[in-house]
Formats: sequence, C-alpha cells, structure tokens
Amino acid sequence: MRLSPSFFYKFIIIFFIGIIVILGANKLKAQDNVAQTQIQPNTSNNSSHFNNNLLNQKVDSVLALMRINEKIGQLVQYSGKWNMTGPSSSNSDQYKLEKLKKGEVGSMLNITSVTSIRETQRIVIEHSRLKIPLIFAYDVIHGYKTIFPIPLGESASWDLKIIEQSAAIAAKESAASGLNWTFAPMIDVSRDARWGRVMEGVGEDTFLNSEIGVARIKGFQGNNLSDNSTIAACAKHFAGYGFGEAGRDYNTVNIGENELHNVILPPFKAAANAGVATFMNAFNDIDGIPATGDKVLQRDLLKGEWNFNGFIVSDWGSIAEMEVHGYAKDEKHAAEIALNAGSDMDMQSFAYETYLEILLNEKKVSIAQIDDAVKRVLRIKFELGLFDDPYKYCNEERERTEVYSEENLAIARDVAKKSIVLLKNENKILPLSKSIGSIAVIGPLADDKNSPLGNWRAKGEYNSAVSLLEGVKASVEKNTKVYYEKGIDLTIPTVKPGENQFSQPLKFNTTDRSDIKKAVEAAKKTEVVLLAIGEDAYQSGEGRSQTDIGFKGLQIELLEAIKAVNPNIVIVLMNGRPMDLSRPTEMVPSILECWHLGSQSGYAIADVIFGDYNPSGKLPVSFPHNVGQEPLYYNQKNTGRPYNARSVTFSAYRDSPKTALYPFGFGLSYTTFKYSDITSSQTKIKVNGNLTVSVKVTNTGDCAGEEVVQLYIRDLVGSLIRPVRELKGFQKVMLKAGESKNVMFTIDSEILQFYTANKKWEVEPGKFNVWIGGSSEAELKTSFNVEE
Repeated sequence: MRLSPSFFYKFIIIFFIGIIVILGANKLKAQDNVAQTQIQPNTSNNSSHFNNNLLNQKVDSVLALMRINEKIGQLVQYSGKWNMTGPSSSNSDQYKLEKLKKGEVGSMLNITSVTSIRETQRIVIEHSRLKIPLIFAYDVIHGYKTIFPIPLGESASWDLKIIEQSAAIAAKESAASGLNWTFAPMIDVSRDARWGRVMEGVGEDTFLNSEIGVARIKGFQGNNLSDNSTIAACAKHFAGYGFGEAGRDYNTVNIGENELHNVILPPFKAAANAGVATFMNAFNDIDGIPATGDKVLQRDLLKGEWNFNGFIVSDWGSIAEMEVHGYAKDEKHAAEIALNAGSDMDMQSFAYETYLEILLNEKKVSIAQIDDAVKRVLRIKFELGLFDDPYKYCNEERERTEVYSEENLAIARDVAKKSIVLLKNENKILPLSKSIGSIAVIGPLADDKNSPLGNWRAKGEYNSAVSLLEGVKASVEKNTKVYYEKGIDLTIPTVKPGENQFSQPLKFNTTDRSDIKKAVEAAKKTEVVLLAIGEDAYQSGEGRSQTDIGFKGLQIELLEAIKAVNPNIVIVLMNGRPMDLSRPTEMVPSILECWHLGSQSGYAIADVIFGDYNPSGKLPVSFPHNVGQEPLYYNQKNTGRPYNARSVTFSAYRDSPKTALYPFGFGLSYTTFKYSDITSSQTKIKVNGNLTVSVKVTNTGDCAGEEVVQLYIRDLVGSLIRPVRELKGFQKVMLKAGESKNVMFTIDSEILQFYTANKKWEVEPGKFNVWIGGSSEAELKTSFNVEE
C-alpha cells in the first residue's frame, strides 16, 4: 500500500511531539519538512491545565521548526481582494502570491467564499516548506449574509440571549463560507453622537458594553473554537477609540487614569476573562502614545496582569501610521515600537515583513518577543483546528445550505423587532389595526431596501432588505388601502446602484422638492401616515463623523408639509446614531426608533406597528436636545455646582436643557409598568460582603409586555469623584396585564469596587444609593452603608 504524503507528514510531527512529552524537551532541531499536525482540540475556552500544556507543547514543536522568515511571516496579514482562482492582476498581487508560497504570510482578510479560500489555503499548503495554515478574517460585524440590526440597534434589545444567538448565526454563516475570524465585537464605550462609528458598538455605558460584548464573544466562539460552526472573535479597539476629540474618527484621545480604568477598560477585561481569541489595537493615541505602540496597555496590562494568551492584531495600517502621528521616525522605527509594545500581527502595514529581521540583527527587538508573538498566532490556529485540517471550513455544501437560510432570516426578524424602541406614543396612536381603512407610507426611506442593511454589512446583498412598505403591505388586511409616496430623495447618487459606497462621501438633496406635493396628497386621504425618515446607511460607520446629527436634506420640510394636512404621524426613524429629535418630538404624536434593522427590517417594524409584538427596547445611548450637548451621557460627575434652574452660576446651558431629550435606558411599551416596594436585605455590609435589593414591578396596562428592569448605584463619597449613577444590573421580565413580580438583584464587592486613588480595584467604605426603574432616570431609591 502506498502511503499519502499527508499521512507521512502527520506521522513525523506526532513522532516529534512524542519525544517532547517523554523527554520534556523544549525544542526540536529544525527539519526541512513538516506537515499538518494531528491535534486533540480543546473542549472549551476554559480548557484544562493538561490540555493547555499539551497545546503549548504542540505550539513549541512547530515553533522549533521555523526559520526567522517563517516566524515573521506568521505576524503578517494581507488583504486579498483579487480572485485567487485566476491569474493575479498586478505586481502587488504577484508579490503577495509569492509570499504565500514561501509561507511568509500568517493571515488573509477580505477573501470570501469557499472556492477562493480553499485555493488560497492550497497555495500555502502545497508550496510552503512548513505548510502552516492561514487564518482567514473578515469584518463580520452584524451578520454575514443574513444581516442583523447594527450593533447599536441590537444593543437596544438589552436581550443577551438573542444577541448571542445573532452572533452565533453570523459565525455559522461565516464559517460555512470558509472564514474563521471576525473583527468583532467593538466594545469601545462611546459617548458622542457625532462619531460615525457609534453605530458599531454598544453605546455610552461601561456595564452594558461589558455584558453585551461577552454575549457576542460567546456567540461567535461558542464553547469550542475547533467546532467549524464557530469563529474567533476580536475585542476592539484597545483602547479609547470611542473617545476621539470632537467625535472625529481616528482623532486624539485625552483622558486620565480614572476614566481609562473605570470607563474604558472594563469591557476589555470582561472580554479577556470570557476567553476572546484576539484583540485589535486602536488608531488613536492616549495622552500622546499611539495605542499600537502602547507597551503599558498591551504587554504589561493585557498580556501581563490580565494573562491574555491570544494575540493582538493592529488595525489597518496602524503600525505604519505611528510615523504619521510623529511617534516613530520611519516605518522601521514603527515596527520596532509596535513589536516591543506587544502588537503581534501587522495588518497591511508591511512594516514587520520589511524590518523585523533587520531589527532583530540590530538587537532592537528580541527573538523572545518574536517567538512570543508567533506562538500566540499558532495557538489560535491550533484551537481553530486548522492544523488538524487546513480545509475544515471549506465545504461548498454548507455554503449553499447554511447561508441566508429561512431559519436565519426568521431569527433576524425576531432580533430586529426586539431592537425597536418606542420613544413617543401620545393618544396610543400605536399599535394600528390591521383592518385600518387607509395608511400612507411616505418618506425617502419608506421603500428603501438598502439603507436598512446599515454600514459594515459584510456580504449582505445590495437592495436585499425588506422595506417598510413591503412589511406594511404584507401585514394589513386586503381591504386596507396603502398609499406610497417617496416625497423626496434623501441623497443624490455618487456611485452606480450596487457599487461599493463605503469610501464615497454622500451628497444630500437640498433642492428637488418636486414630489412633496404627491406626498401631501397621499397624506390628506389617509387615517395615519407612517413617515420613514432618518439616515442613509452610509451616514454612519467608520470615517462617517458628522457635526450635524439632525435630519439631512429636505426631510424636516417634508415633515412640516405632511403635518399641515394630517397630524396623525408615526415617524419610523432609521438611523445609525443618536439624532437630534427635538423638532420631530414637538410635531408628531409617535416616534419609533428603528435603527438600521437588517435583512428583515420591514417585517420587524410592521410586527411592532400592528401590535404583533409589543416593543420592549431601551436606548443604549442618550438622545440630545441638540448637537451642542455632545458628548452626552447619563453617568456624569456631579461637579461642585450641579444644575440649579434658579441661578446662572451653576453647571448648565442657558439656551438648552442639560439633560437628554430621551435618556439612556428609556423606552416605552404598549402597556405601562409601575415600580414599588423597593427593599434591601441589609442596611450595612462589610467591604467584602453582599446584599440583595428587590423591587415590585407591576404591569398596570391592558396587554402583556416585557420590561427591562434596571439597577443603578451611586458611591456618594470616594477617593476619586464617582458618577451620579452607574448601571450595575438589568433583567428583562415578561408580565401579563395586571401581573406583578418581585425582581431581585445581588450587590457585591464586584459591583461596588472601582479603580481608586490607590491605583487598584477595591471597595471603599461609605454610603451608597440604589435606584431601580425603567431608565437611567429611575426615582425609586434605597441606600446602604459599606463598613471596613
């Protein structure tokens, strides 16, 4: 019988591993040939000490075989957007192809489809000396082809189970298409509505970012990275990216240790504790040090104190950008800074492949640091099972059957309807009856099948979303008359339909009013107007910061014209950021915050409009009265002169309220909820003690509904000034009409501790206030004391 080369390679490497186990050797002599290593995958993200030791031995066995060019290659990531199944189209492509054949590339991004990924992997496996498999990455942010609500919108569900489920489906579709790594979740705390990338995160609160970030990591990674329905997650951006000055993307960040440790870092610590496979560093600097070159953050804190054993990837070109920052004198110096600081993989800077060996010879970086970075990359590849089978994610049948399935679309609809927030509903205009005589569906976004997909839509197909108009028509009875008019165009096309608009600036329509009259005529003859306005999908996202967070173009003019003939208006708001809703709030009886809800947007909105689902969403961000309030967030410090309406010399605005128009945690329902009987199990606890706080929640309306019960605390006196209140717990409860439930929270040292003036996490004795309610403006309060 003739043995296959792969069998021979596996036999050789298993033999080497046996020597290591028996003799306790740390290294093997370099060999000329090695192939895929047969491994036993970890059974969970929290694998046993034995499995970790075995995995480390296998990583070391491969490392011992590697030459310096191959080690450096594992730290290189290329973007490959060309067709790998055909001839390369440029000198750059040919260069990358030759590097792949030499085994001098560790990862590829932006290659999608089983066919292309299989061919790219084949090039490495069949041509390179050591045949170390590639890891394939893609920006799978809120779905792969089945598109879910943008992360900010999905966060409004406050439903950790469905958030984990949507990430799991995104992982399943990605893995079925050959991918095994995503650059998500983004867990940057962001408090500024001007920042375009606010759409990609969880919003302004540290605790909510932590909880939802962990849920998404669990969804992507499951219990076992070697399961080919899971993919490696990436916690980003480490750190401070959401605090760019003036809400401007990529901008400098100026914060102190207090804000860094108490606000920005906790979600990343939670991600590390949850076993996230990778981190991505950030474009910004903090206090003059670019995150990519920040040794304290990356090497000392993340890899040291937090004991993170995955790897850190740079953001796109961020290593080379340290030269532009003025922190590195050239790209060679930038590569030196980045590696010494702990940045493991270079995404598209070409700095590591060009300079690391030179820097090693000059003793400006050490082989120990290179080896550490390489081992981290190899470890994730082992955990993904790629050494066991480099093609394990390449299954054409799975790609045909598991991507964009009816089952996935049904779940996308469920997630979307739970992400909708009812902001206003005077006179109970909603829900509408399905047998209503007539409805006008009006607005530039009313029949838009593209904007609901949002930005960062991965492989979501252009114009594939269910529009609001389609959802309404599918829901009403056959005798209901549905009138549709666009009224205005929101934007003027700058690219052809279907072309990539990601890097193109939008141009807004400010002159063409020709169809407003038709919209007015439709509004005149209907009982209710559903007015779909807000933002185009590409108004938010990376590089999409704005100084104006109001309604672009002629949208307010359209609203005013409709209001003049029919006051029964429901604004169906589609957007990627908190908007200035002050004028619409004055004008209309009802506003539904619908975000960009993804593939099943129109059906989900109709589910809420017609009462098939009672809205339960709560805002993960504060909505301002105007852009001048930004950055705006609920958990502010009190200052020495808090707001006083009767005096000028206090912290406030003279021309605008200080508080939010719609606060963090706010959201209405078709029913009402009453909070009462707040009680605490103790009035005094020790610094390491705990207590329970409970509250009675009653559904005082006439239909069943879900309420997000929220717990806030305030540490009244601290060695550092503490916020006026902080979210520290939430539970989503379903209540029938007239039903009451006691909801209980445990408060312990983990909840009460903070990063103190002693530069450590601890609980300080003193008095604490506790509020429980339906938003950050909850009034029902109790208190307790913490003693030494």
